[in-house]
Amino acid sequence: MKIAVYGANGYTGRLVVAELARRGIDLVLVGRDIERLRKAAAGTEARAAGVDDTAALAGAFHDCDAVINCAGPFSVSGEAVVRAAIRAGRHYVDISGEQLYLKRIHDTFAQEATNAGVTVVPGVNDDGLPSDLIAHLAARRVSPVAELVIALDLARSGAAPSRGTLRSALANIGTFTGGGLTYRDGDWRPDVPALRTSIAFPAGTGPAPVARFPLPGVVTVPRHVSARHVEGVVRTELVAAFSAVTPEVVDSVPDGPSEDGRRAGRWTVMAEATGQDGRSARGVVSGPDTYGSTAVIAVESARRLVAGGAEPGVLAPAQAYDPIGFLDFLTEHGATWAVEVGPAPRTGPGLT
Repeated sequence: MKIAVYGANGYTGRLVVAELARRGIDLVLVGRDIERLRKAAAGTEARAAGVDDTAALAGAFHDCDAVINCAGPFSVSGEAVVRAAIRAGRHYVDISGEQLYLKRIHDTFAQEATNAGVTVVPGVNDDGLPSDLIAHLAARRVSPVAELVIALDLARSGAAPSRGTLRSALANIGTFTGGGLTYRDGDWRPDVPALRTSIAFPAGTGPAPVARFPLPGVVTVPRHVSARHVEGVVRTELVAAFSAVTPEVVDSVPDGPSEDGRRAGRWTVMAEATGQDGRSARGVVSGPDTYGSTAVIAVESARRLVAGGAEPGVLAPAQAYDPIGFLDFLTEHGATWAVEVGPAPRTGPGLT
């Protein structure tokens, strides 16, 4: 098995390279600047190809089994890497959390990937993949679903965002500050008021104020869960933090958090599903080290496509992978997960 990594110079890209090496998987580094690639991982094969030359990029992927794209902002260059991977006939995953980009990949490349026999799974990071999988399992307990709320909690994380994360946020600042898309009555819309204004996170002291936020699961979950309404929320302080991102802020932060800082942090994603009959289910996934977990998830996502296969096309994580099997794999890396059926606290107006 050989996997190409595009964007290995970045903070998370270097963690992905280290995880591939740790697992003994052959890899190739691909990017515009071959000297920087060689510095990122000395002794690893590097190939020069940029996003402005699809033929060269596809050629760099030609003898690999899959591509992991770590180069954000994905809204700027991600489509070119997807196109090249499909042209080369190689499976593709990326670590994007950019909601509009994810929707564009699903809408634009579904038929092209299917025709090429290639599986494309964008958004396999510490938020996108776990939230999609746990939402699938929670919804299954109360189907048919009326409302599904996906929540991300980073309040207990001790690690500051990487420079790459902030660059992606800046490139999508309008989406982040405006709340992004909500799925309602068969379509994704940017103008739907939030159903939830507070939510009780696990291990919290009570309901915390939340606001709509462009989480990846809002784009992916409706592709495998039949629900009237799907929205994403985070604590209001996280919305405020992203709203304050400026070019000067991006330039002022380090490349990424220290290893100790990463390991001190913890992420939690939660899916609360309410059935049409009023039953409810809550699924929770929590794990350590936002960036380290993303590297583990990205490598395992690509490996599973190569080793086990999936239907061709552009797929949500729960369409490409067995949700229980993948979540159980994450427990080997410090994560926990559970789905419980019972009453879920509601503070919004509800569906009418």
